[in-house]
Amino acid sequence: MEEKKPKSTQWALYQKEIADNNYFYGRSCIRQNFYPASEKTFLKILREELGKTVLEDPNHTTCTGIGYHSDVVPFDTTQTVVARQFSLMTGMGLKNMALSCITSFGLYTEILETWHHFPEQLEKIREMLYKATKREFELPENIAHASDVIYKFRNEIAQKAKYKLVNKETGKPLRVVEHIGCHYSKMFPTSGVGGAEFPQVLTGMVEAFGGEIVDYPERRHCCGFGFRNYLVLANRAYSISNTKKKFESMEPFKPDFIITNCPGCPMFLDRWQYAIAEMDGKTYDTQGKGIPVLTYEELAGMVLGYNPWDLGMQMHQVGVESLLDKIGMEYKPEDKYKDIHGNQLPVPECPSSLRGRFEI
Repeated sequence: MEEKKPKSTQWALYQKEIADNNYFYGRSCIRQNFYPASEKTFLKILREELGKTVLEDPNHTTCTGIGYHSDVVPFDTTQTVVARQFSLMTGMGLKNMALSCITSFGLYTEILETWHHFPEQLEKIREMLYKATKREFELPENIAHASDVIYKFRNEIAQKAKYKLVNKETGKPLRVVEHIGCHYSKMFPTSGVGGAEFPQVLTGMVEAFGGEIVDYPERRHCCGFGFRNYLVLANRAYSISNTKKKFESMEPFKPDFIITNCPGCPMFLDRWQYAIAEMDGKTYDTQGKGIPVLTYEELAGMVLGYNPWDLGMQMHQVGVESLLDKIGMEYKPEDKYKDIHGNQLPVPECPSSLRGRFEI
């Protein structure tokens, strides 16, 4: 019988090196639609707060990840597209990648693993890319998800923070649900901090910012996205039922908010709350306002004191004001639906059951 490794040795398998500067930033195709200010916030924090060099190329494209995982785009095509992204990084003289999208992170990891075990495939893709574009590329020395980067600098951000994840009325830490995207830790556990069962990337942020992590039975359950579960109309009931299962499991623990590190997860955990409230008249908090869902960039920006409307929080279906009030954040409710010139925009109609979203 194989001798079981001690826990200290097992934990060492789930640590990862995260570069500390000079990143080539790969944006996400869907995050720019769901939460358009989050990537801008990441760049602001890295460049202005931490003084890091982060470069990007306007010729960067989708990685084809959703198409690949939905069996629409062939793997050879996807590899060639990703190789082109590597060529953009190489052209800038960079060797570290920071990827905004969980799907891109998982896909890039899968491709590098494929090339490691099948070097002939790497040579095939090099040839395909050169024939198509006359481009050449070097492999990155370090690939991190953007949440890894915020995690790495969590203590530096905490030192600059204007607010803590602490209830100003009670003095107690806020109770936080962290949800890790499946493509971050479940596909290649050793590529994420803490592996698949005990990922630390969001937990570390929350604790550094003063909050308390809520453990609950369906903590590692899928958010409900699952590309073919949502892209195929007939499967959407399966998508929302997955999300509902998570809400029902976390409800007794009364979390103050949810934080995620995937483009799709916050969208579904946020918008399915609206859908469930409209269908069933049910919310999963005690005030009928729902549980706010934040991206990790919004979380970092919030504790740094950035204007919540500059963070794009008015885009959420579940209102964030209850959370902002708990930490004592100063903000202007009347600016929630104003444009960059201060002009009042139309205010969306109030839903029938979910309170707070459209209030000013």
